[in-house]
Amino acid sequence: MCRVTIENDTYDNATVVKVYSADRHGILLNVVQVLTDLDLSIFKSDIFSDGDWFMDVFHVVDRCGKKVTDEDTLQYIQKSLGYRTKREQSSADLLRRSAGLTFSDHTVVELTGPDRPGLLSEISAVLTRFGCNVNAAEVWTHNLRVACVIYFTDTKTGLPIQSQSRLGHIKEQLIRVVKGDRDEQAARCKIEYATESTHIERRLHQLMYDDRGHEELDSSRNLQDRPNIQIKGNDRGYSMVSIQCKDRPKLLFDIVCTLTDMQYVIHHALINSPGPDTTQDYFIRHENGCTLDTDAEDHLKVCLEAAINRRTTEGLRLELCMNDRVGLLSDVTRVFRENGLSVARADVTTRDDKAVNVFYVIDASGSPVDMKVVEAMRKSIGHATLQVKGLPRQEPELPTSKLFSLFRSSERLIYGLTSMNWRSAAIA
Repeated sequence: MCRVTIENDTYDNATVVKVYSADRHGILLNVVQVLTDLDLSIFKSDIFSDGDWFMDVFHVVDRCGKKVTDEDTLQYIQKSLGYRTKREQSSADLLRRSAGLTFSDHTVVELTGPDRPGLLSEISAVLTRFGCNVNAAEVWTHNLRVACVIYFTDTKTGLPIQSQSRLGHIKEQLIRVVKGDRDEQAARCKIEYATESTHIERRLHQLMYDDRGHEELDSSRNLQDRPNIQIKGNDRGYSMVSIQCKDRPKLLFDIVCTLTDMQYVIHHALINSPGPDTTQDYFIRHENGCTLDTDAEDHLKVCLEAAINRRTTEGLRLELCMNDRVGLLSDVTRVFRENGLSVARADVTTRDDKAVNVFYVIDASGSPVDMKVVEAMRKSIGHATLQVKGLPRQEPELPTSKLFSLFRSSERLIYGLTSMNWRSAAIA
């Protein structure tokens, strides 16, 4: 049994979502997942579990920082969290799929391994070569490691690829590309028919956790940029996890996801994010009822810091929206690679035959992204097609000796994008 109430009259600046439910492991993650999938920001929350009951209060705002007033969104929250019958549950699942939040009836590939500039371009090129049409993908990088989940279909039939022989060849080539010159164990690849919907972001957290890329702390970050994580016991038999860091979208989901998948039960939590920073306190025990010893505390700190940092990618956000076609992702990422841009994070989706792709790009050499190259790209494919979001760091003036190489780089970029557009028009 689950009861959901939504209040829009209590506060001037927030919508209040209250959830009362029978308690079970993972229910908090399910609630947070629904809210964050709708691009709602949770800036305050009181989470309480008493015996067999679970009570939650969330203060949320939309992506513009205002109350949630859209009736479809409010009904979606009610149906997704408050269903009681199988019919209502089926309806909620249908809504979730129609919103593009999960993908089924595809072949899905999961990859983890060492990251390097141009890797996404090489991966997408392999899939294109084997007749795969990428319909959705998400890529994360952290601590020189990469994890990605890619959904694709056969370019000829539009259906999942079920030939085990063909899938075996695809897997062999992908492993070879991802591992590079490393040992075979450096990369992992799993390909299967996606018969059930999977939450991509939760799966990426699991892949990076299993990859153990989080075991070494991110030494590239300044000390003041790192989250402050403290864990200590209390007199009521809980381990108290206190986190102070910069707030950002989906931070609560990333933390709750990590605690849940590490088999910790959150009995009580207080979330307060009044400004750019957030303070989050969790009172937890392991599923077996035990609190954390010193080794477990140290391990959890490392895992939580990794989960927090995975989405705090420094890079220029590029948003690409154009008619989808076979090989588009391969062409776009190839242009990035040929012009010295490396993809640090990517979110690739297809909506009504439109490719809606978001890339966070950095300069492969570690320098700031050259905005002259980006502007050449936008001029070639259309300013409305490629949007630049976020402000890059200020760039120093280029020495005269480098101007010629910049001109040649821009020339290659324009040629590559023009060729890409010509192929797109030819296919259309």
